[in-house]
Amino acid sequence: MFKELQFKNIFFILLGAAAYSFGFVHFNIQNELGEGGFAGITLILYFLLNWDPALMNLLLNIPLFFIGWKLLGRKVFLYTLIGTVAVSVFLKIFLVYEVQIPLRDDLFLAALFAGVFVGAGLGIIFRYGGTTGGADIIARLVQKYVGWSMGKTMFLFDAGVILLSWLTFLDYRSMMYTLVAVFVGARVIDFVQEGAYSGRGALIISNSQEAIAERIAVEMDRGITILRGYGHFTKEEREVLYCVVARNEIVRLKNIINHVDPHAFVSLMEVHDVMGEGFTLDEQKQPID
Repeated sequence: MFKELQFKNIFFILLGAAAYSFGFVHFNIQNELGEGGFAGITLILYFLLNWDPALMNLLLNIPLFFIGWKLLGRKVFLYTLIGTVAVSVFLKIFLVYEVQIPLRDDLFLAALFAGVFVGAGLGIIFRYGGTTGGADIIARLVQKYVGWSMGKTMFLFDAGVILLSWLTFLDYRSMMYTLVAVFVGARVIDFVQEGAYSGRGALIISNSQEAIAERIAVEMDRGITILRGYGHFTKEEREVLYCVVARNEIVRLKNIINHVDPHAFVSLMEVHDVMGEGFTLDEQKQPID
C-alpha cells in the first residue's frame, strides 16, 4: 500500500509537520494565541481543561479519516495520515522539550512568528501532497453533500473556532493578534505552495502583433502563443498574443510593447507555479537547478 508513496514527499511532509508544531508550541501556546481549524479547538481544550494538544489532535482527526478517506483518495489519505500523526508526534516532542522564547511583551512579533512557522509548515505539507486532516476533510464532505465551496466552509469553520476561542480564553488584545497570525499564516501558505516560479501572464491585442511577438522572442527569449479572438463591438477577428514572463521582466515587456505600439491593449495577470521551458526547464528540457 505504501509503495506508491514517494520518499521525497514523506520527508518534506515530516519537515513541514516539524515547522508547524514548533511554531504552534513556541508562539501560539507560549503566548496564549488562538488558531483556526482543529488546531484552534485543541488550544481551547488545552487552556480550559489542560488536555494534551498532541493527543487531542489525533483524537479529533482519526474519526474523520474513516469518514473521508474515499473523498481524499488512497495516496492523499496516506500522506494525510502521515502528516497528522507527524504533527502529533512533533507537538509532543516540543511540549516536552520546550524552549522558552520570551515574546509575551511583544505579541505582534509573536503573532508574526506564529503565522510564519505555522503557514510555512502547512504550505510544505500541502505542496507535497498531504493535509493535516480536520477542516479540510469537513470542507470536502460539505462540498459533496451540501454544495458549498471548500473555501467558504473552511472560512466559516475557522471563524467559528476563533470566535469560540475569544468567548473562552482569549481577551480582545490576544484575539486581534490571533487574527494577525492567521492572516500571515494564510499568506505564507500561498507563497510556499506557489513556489519560486511565479510570474505574470500578458494578453496583448495590437495591430502590430507580429512585430511585438518577434521582439519578445528575440530580446526576451520568451515563447508567444497566438490566440484567436473576436471583437464584440467591431465584429472582427483579431489575433491575441499570450506570453508568460518573470516578475522582473515586466518592465522590459512593457517597454517593448510601448515602443512598437503605444496604443496596444495589454492585460497583465498573476500566474502561479509556472512549469516548463524557461522557468523550470532549460532549452534541453532539463530541470533548472
